[in-house]
Amino acid sequence: MPKRKNMAELIPSSGVVFGDLGATNAEEKQTKVRLAVSINQIIQGRQLSQTAAALRPNVNQPKVSALYNYKVDGFSVERLMTFVTGPDRDVDIVIRRQPMSRKIGRVAVTGY
Repeated sequence: MPKRKNMAELIPSSGVVFGDLGATNAEEKQTKVRLAVSINQIIQGRQLSQTAAALRPNVNQPKVSALYNYKVDGFSVERLMTFVTGPDRDVDIVIRRQPMSRKIGRVAVTGY
C-alpha cells in the first residue's frame, strides 16, 4: 500500500468546541448554543411557528429567528434561560467541585 502524504494530525477535543477553534469567551458561547438547542427542540416539539413561539416568551419573531439559526451573540445566558423556563420547563443550576482530572471549571447544559 502506498504511503499517504500530508496526513492530518488528529488533536483530541477539549470538550469546548469554541475554545478548540480559538474563539473568545468559548465557555459562554458553548453554553448559549446549548441553551439555543434546547429552545429549538422545545419549539419543534410543540410544532410552533416562529411567530407563535415569539408570543410565549414575549419576544419578537426576529429574535426567535436568530435563536433558530444559533445566532446567540445578542443574548445573555440569563435571557436564554428565561426562554427555556417559559414553556413549562425548569432550569436547575448545580454547583459542585470539579474533578481533579480537569484544571478549570466548566458550565454544562443538558436539555431534555
